Amino acid sequence: MNLHRKGRAALVLALVAVVAMAFRVSWNALRDIANAVGADDTAATLYPFVVDGLMALALVATLVLAGRDRTFALRVLGTYTVASLVLNYVHGLVPKLHDTELDWTRLADWDPANWALVLLATSLPVGSIYFGSDLVAKVLHHRPAPILVPVTNAEESTEILRNGSTADLAVSTPAPALALPVRMPDPVTVDFLKSTPLAKPLPTLAPTQVAAIERRPAAAESTRPRRATGRVPEVARSARPRRTAAELLDEARSVTADWSDGQVTAEGIRRTVRTSPANARMLRDTLLAERARTAGVAE
Repeated sequence: MNLHRKGRAALVLALVAVVAMAFRVSWNALRDIANAVGADDTAATLYPFVVDGLMALALVATLVLAGRDRTFALRVLGTYTVASLVLNYVHGLVPKLHDTELDWTRLADWDPANWALVLLATSLPVGSIYFGSDLVAKVLHHRPAPILVPVTNAEESTEILRNGSTADLAVSTPAPALALPVRMPDPVTVDFLKSTPLAKPLPTLAPTQVAAIERRPAAAESTRPRRATGRVPEVARSARPRRTAAELLDEARSVTADWSDGQVTAEGIRRTVRTSPANARMLRDTLLAERARTAGVAE
């Protein structure tokens, strides 16, 4: 492990040395180019740091950034590398640029080429200001993605998930209480005829009517004891007075006077007289019996 680290350190140092020597060679050519386009001695000395220094900055940004920002840093690195190569090439072609007392000269004999080279040399410092500031801002605002460490052992990964999902409470959460079923009270059936006292006895029924009533199935009486119900408030009671059986019979006679025998049904009487189904059936049988006796006397 120590030998591996020493080898990497030696490689990095050698690379830094090579880059430093290459910068010294390029520094000479770029300084002469700066003097040729009108820069003073101080500006000409700093000019190589503007071009080759931005290349180094773009290289570092390429190693740090990712995605589109890394692509942008690679484009800046490539552009300034090509620009430095062109200026070094021009420096080798023009012998006048090697003069130590050079103040200003043409970079090419052909005017369009000279104009293009002067534009390239003078625009590189401005580009270094713009692109360098943008790269520094991107590096400062960069947030590296989290590194995911793969777990090769399935048992270790299961143990990690189990420990991560365990609650930190000393006492476990109690189980939810079971809801007990609530038994509803049994419905209480109120017989209208039994609960309402009769003012006078009902009229005598015919033998056929009595036989018909006896043949009807009687409702099964519940063996459960009835629960005492509270008194109904006065507000909840109906404002209509209770009618006796005789009053119900008189009202049913007057309502069904013009009805035919087929229209005299328990449902029709219940809706018209507004009484219970049991009273409606009793009134129907009584009215039909009266009509039968009236028809027999007429014959």
